[in-house]
Amino acid sequence: MISFEVRIVDWSHCSEALSSLRHVVFVEEQGVPLELELDGEDAGARHAAAFADDGEIVGTGRMLDSGKIGRMAVSQPLRRQGIGRALLDALVEEALRMNLPQVSLGAQLSAISFYEGAGFQTYGDVFLDAGIDHKMMKRVLG
Repeated sequence: MISFEVRIVDWSHCSEALSSLRHVVFVEEQGVPLELELDGEDAGARHAAAFADDGEIVGTGRMLDSGKIGRMAVSQPLRRQGIGRALLDALVEEALRMNLPQVSLGAQLSAISFYEGAGFQTYGDVFLDAGIDHKMMKRVLG
């Protein structure tokens, strides 16, 4: 089990490491086109980063001001060790600090049970995003 710490970070200070991890997970592993991964929303978003003991960023996620969570990514060899859940919990806590009434996300179908375990509920129809089946999910806060 890896030791890690999750923090909300400033995009301007961590963009290179966050972008690199997301590139590996989304573009290289999942085949998401680069122009879809880089959507221009990062500078205004709140970002969570998981730092290993050596300072390397091993996981990330972001939340837009609307409460939409996305770009959840964990380094492949470190998955299923609680990093993704810690990132998600940090973003939900940030939404609570912002007094948002709810958070939402588009979950890949294979990740629905992960998000359900964190209190999210599905709604709507399955849709394609970057060629991958997704379903919208939300969690009411408060």
